Amino acid sequence: MSSQSLDAIKQRIENVALKYAVENRLRYGEAKQGPVMNKVLGELKEFRHLAKEIAGIVSKVLTYVNSLSMTELKELAEKLGLVESRESKKEERVLPPLPNVDMWGNVVTRFAPNPDFPIHLGNARAAILSHEYARMYKGKFILRFEDTDPRTKPPLPFSYLIIEKDLRWLGITWDEKYIQSMRMDKYYSIAKKLIELGYAYVDLCKKDVFREYRNAGKACPHRDMSPEQHLELFDKVIAGEFGEGEAVIRIKTDLSHPDPAIRDWVMFRIIDTTRNPHPIVGDRYRLWPTYNFAAAVDDHLMGITHILRGKEHALNTAKQIYIYKYLGWRYPEVVNFGRVGLEGLILSKTWIKNQLKNNPEKFMGFDDIRFATISGLRRRGIVPETIKEIILSLGLSPVDARISWVNLAAINRKNVDPIAKRIFVICNPVKVVIEGVETPREIEIPFHPAKDLGKRKLVLAKPEVYISSKDLENINQGAVIRLMELFNIVIERNSKDGIIAKYHSASLDEAKKWGAPIIQWVPCNDSIKVDLLRVEGMKIRKEHCIGESSLKTLREGEIIQMVRLGFGKIEKISKARISIIYSHE
Repeated sequence: MSSQSLDAIKQRIENVALKYAVENRLRYGEAKQGPVMNKVLGELKEFRHLAKEIAGIVSKVLTYVNSLSMTELKELAEKLGLVESRESKKEERVLPPLPNVDMWGNVVTRFAPNPDFPIHLGNARAAILSHEYARMYKGKFILRFEDTDPRTKPPLPFSYLIIEKDLRWLGITWDEKYIQSMRMDKYYSIAKKLIELGYAYVDLCKKDVFREYRNAGKACPHRDMSPEQHLELFDKVIAGEFGEGEAVIRIKTDLSHPDPAIRDWVMFRIIDTTRNPHPIVGDRYRLWPTYNFAAAVDDHLMGITHILRGKEHALNTAKQIYIYKYLGWRYPEVVNFGRVGLEGLILSKTWIKNQLKNNPEKFMGFDDIRFATISGLRRRGIVPETIKEIILSLGLSPVDARISWVNLAAINRKNVDPIAKRIFVICNPVKVVIEGVETPREIEIPFHPAKDLGKRKLVLAKPEVYISSKDLENINQGAVIRLMELFNIVIERNSKDGIIAKYHSASLDEAKKWGAPIIQWVPCNDSIKVDLLRVEGMKIRKEHCIGESSLKTLREGEIIQMVRLGFGKIEKISKARISIIYSHE
């Protein structure tokens, strides 16, 4: 067989091995010899007698493919036709239609957070879907702060502003904004009307006494008093003649309802605001509406046509309908969806608040990168497009969803890849002294291989670089390695200061010929210390690394790709050190 035929066979084997190696790494994070070898032999059955030679070719191909950055890997995958081109048009995700839109005319939705803490991913689902539908139907979107519980869920003054900031970051704008604590007179007016009509009353029973009546399906002694008597009691409550727990305002419902929680539920309760002042209205009011009363009244007064909320609110719907029935109002359309969780991160506001109160020194604040608050996800380097894409993919499904961090990272990677500048960052650095190289040397490298994000300069004043000890784990003496975008070197020997290497060649083709792994590097003389913060379960590990000096030209909050390490967000830049939060691979 001619040498030309042998070269053709070798090239064919390399092409097939390259395809399966890229495919294997895309799927599992690292391409492995066994699976790729099996695929190659399966496709090239006629060359099985060359299994030993094929194994050598596959090994070299794997070394090359595993050395590629994620961006380089994706670009190669596109060329091989293994993934859809980035230039292909994205498929628009279409939400299902809302029910009975024609019966309402103009669609009005709302997002109604309790400002007792910044919002998290679960809250964002209601906000994003409500906003999307309002815009889809060219309707109105309302932001309403439900802050009428200064005792059990006291509003936090900073939360109002943080929630608005988080919503704007998510691309959500509102047409109208309301704060319930500034609408108390409206609630009192509706309460009086219900009392006048005989549908509500002032209950003076102790809580446990009323519970016995309720569980037995019986009316408490105050229920059948005249509306006039209850109006007089209501005025006394407003005047402060009753203390906490001495009186509540109840709505009359079906005392035989199968769910005791719906039987004559509480519309208003007394809160001692001298001990629990409200951050906006102080101690001006003592009688406060419950969630179900204030939300129901506001949904009507604000013209809400469609309520999108979690299925855990199904009981609230059943309670609120009584108000609408008594006052002749039409209840909005309700769409309930499932809960959403994020694997490995904390969503519970109660848990987070307790931890920040009791162990503040262990956390970074409400935007701690271990929390699934919108602020925490933003600080970790997740972009709003990623959150929106995840929420829209869930749509209105009533099934609870638990999002894996791997899936979230995959979506975020796709979104940040085109905008993230490439930077060399070396962890566990080892010094390499290179013989046979003339210095000083200055090279200019694009910040991005495919986008015009500018260029950065690396200055090699001395023939000394840092490389990662991990990159040296499987490299023996005499092996050729390529310093990315620079040149190829041969590992010579160990020394007390690190590694001694020798210049080998300049071209990338020469590196491929030798099967040289491509590794990132940082000039010893032109570098900066980097603290890399990684989330590991409920702990944050600080890794001490070395980065190229161009990091100092970037800005705090910028998302970067640390070549072959992963994406990160610059947390803090100082003269001698840079802190980076690790996002994901």
